[in-house]
Amino acid sequence: MTNRAAWIAIVVLSLAPQFSFAGDCNDLVLEQVNGMPKGGRYSVSHFAKIRLQSSAHFESGKFFVIPAGPSFCSGATYLVFIRTIEALRERGQLRLDYGTLERLIIRDQRDGEGVWGRWNANGPGTARLFHELRLGRNFDNIDQAKPGDFMKIFWSRQVGRNEHGHSTIFLGMENRPDGQYVRYWSSNIPSGYGEKSVPRSKIAYAIFSRFETPARVFRRLVRSAGYSGLLLNASSGTAVTEGAQQVRQRNALAFRKACL
Repeated sequence: MTNRAAWIAIVVLSLAPQFSFAGDCNDLVLEQVNGMPKGGRYSVSHFAKIRLQSSAHFESGKFFVIPAGPSFCSGATYLVFIRTIEALRERGQLRLDYGTLERLIIRDQRDGEGVWGRWNANGPGTARLFHELRLGRNFDNIDQAKPGDFMKIFWSRQVGRNEHGHSTIFLGMENRPDGQYVRYWSSNIPSGYGEKSVPRSKIAYAIFSRFETPARVFRRLVRSAGYSGLLLNASSGTAVTEGAQQVRQRNALAFRKACL
């Protein structure tokens, strides 16, 4: 009986890691955030995009994520996303074929095209990717957020070419004498990689994406997300014509649809 009990214990322990992310991958996401460098300067220059491509080097079926500056927000959060996937693979909790891994590589994808192109797109890019691949749920209630959720912040209600947004990873809420603050990690102006806190009142809108089903990253995407072209090519700011008003309504509908 003793040997049998020991054998059962070994089997249970060996199986446990396979199900450790059954709920979500938030703790693992935070581990990757903690392993990211600090600083390095913020920039959206062509050089920063080249540095991003070299930061996630794919060789012999493995991603080598070595972040380098300068950096920008969506690139920073995507590197954490890639690091999380690679950590799951290293632990034997996720198996992906070569074709899937190749689709994760950052190349010169246009916004809305492929995995990186969706992540980097205007509007709810990351949420749209999660929606299409069924990687986890999207929601817009900050009271339901937990550390490790990917969070797209909108500083205004504009969505598209004129939007003012920020791709981040939610770290929690802080109560200060002057009100509630939202704490997050990203590549921030001007310093680059690091944490930051802003008053909750400064955030016009936020959409959260929780990484729950990493195995579904193998799913294929359509060539380009139709909503992205709409958001990229049209202004969603103050409209003065009927046509512009219709565009703004379509933008709002596409934005909300990504939460489903």
